[in-house]
Amino acid sequence: MYPNDSLENWYKGQGLWSDVAPEDWNNWKWQLKNRIKSVEEIEAHLELTPDERAGCLFANKKLALAITPYFFNLIDREDPDCPIRRQVIPRSGEMKTSPEELLDPVGEENTKPVDGIVHRYPDRVLFLVTDRCAAYCRYCTRSRLVSNAQDYNFHPEFESGLEYIRNTPQIRDVLLSGGDPLLLSNRKLDYLLGELRKIPHVEFVRIGSRIPVFLPQRIDEDLCEIFKKHGPIWMSIHVNHPRECTHALREACERLSFAGVPIGNQSVLLKGINDDSDTMKSLIHRLLMMRVRPYYLYQCDLITGSAHLRADPRKGIEIIKSLRGHTTGYSIPQFVIDAPGGGGKVPINPEYVKKVTDEAIIMRNFSGEEYSYPLVATASDTPDPKAPRLEPILS
Repeated sequence: MYPNDSLENWYKGQGLWSDVAPEDWNNWKWQLKNRIKSVEEIEAHLELTPDERAGCLFANKKLALAITPYFFNLIDREDPDCPIRRQVIPRSGEMKTSPEELLDPVGEENTKPVDGIVHRYPDRVLFLVTDRCAAYCRYCTRSRLVSNAQDYNFHPEFESGLEYIRNTPQIRDVLLSGGDPLLLSNRKLDYLLGELRKIPHVEFVRIGSRIPVFLPQRIDEDLCEIFKKHGPIWMSIHVNHPRECTHALREACERLSFAGVPIGNQSVLLKGINDDSDTMKSLIHRLLMMRVRPYYLYQCDLITGSAHLRADPRKGIEIIKSLRGHTTGYSIPQFVIDAPGGGGKVPINPEYVKKVTDEAIIMRNFSGEEYSYPLVATASDTPDPKAPRLEPILS
């Protein structure tokens, strides 16, 4: 069992900001206004390593530095290897680009019919509606775009995106992403969701967001009313480590659930952060406790400057294998690699099928025992002695 797994030990409170009035602390706009965004602001609270300091000074040339006070509280300030710290405090590894790394690792730029729309799969689109986040993950797939530190100069055009979706009847599924869509004002979200709901062929609307994790204060009654109005809205949140599962996040997820928002979680496999079975098992159990279904475990994309965070994908296979049969199936995510260059998500599974013959599938279960399942039903002339006897019907 992972340390402090019981609900009573989950993080709560205001931590370093205990002197702030609760009405300010619980105001999401106060959290945004008071984000930690510079070396000096970080060093007021913890001692940076030389590696971290170099990364922080480079950040504004690659991906901006920003951490909400709420999320900063989750950092172990005495441990440079803290799994929360490594996700949001830059390191000098971001300054190095390996030969296999790409600015656009999953090939989004090649599948953009209009600005802000990525149309890779036949029946669904990715609708990028902002380039801002509450805090910035150092392994971000869209670091070329998010925060505009690299002068990508992305300016969301809602109308051109909506018009493309209206005029493309094969689109039945729209995923709002960015940046983080929940940083949009309630007015803009209400408008976007309302316009999408007016399109007859759009059946499924999703939001990808790390706001509940970085800024749970944003999930307030007014926002939930918008989701109720336009629902069902499905949401994928992004939790990577058990320590991110706090009382505030649990309450935010409950508010979303009670507003009719089904929630899944997408984790990224990260070296030294969650690439071991005990950590992942604790995470998925905590997610279920928060009404969140583990959905995907992603292999980290080949984004520039990410080598120091990318785990060996064989670790992902080992983790999934270690979970199968040892926890409920509801809690086991699908391990996927988003194929470099635009191939889409490819499921990566442990090898449970030993071989397929003309007669049967030969398979191993979670403990390595072998079983056979016939492919062709064989008729039998021998009656089952337990079967009821059928009497002829006399006319």
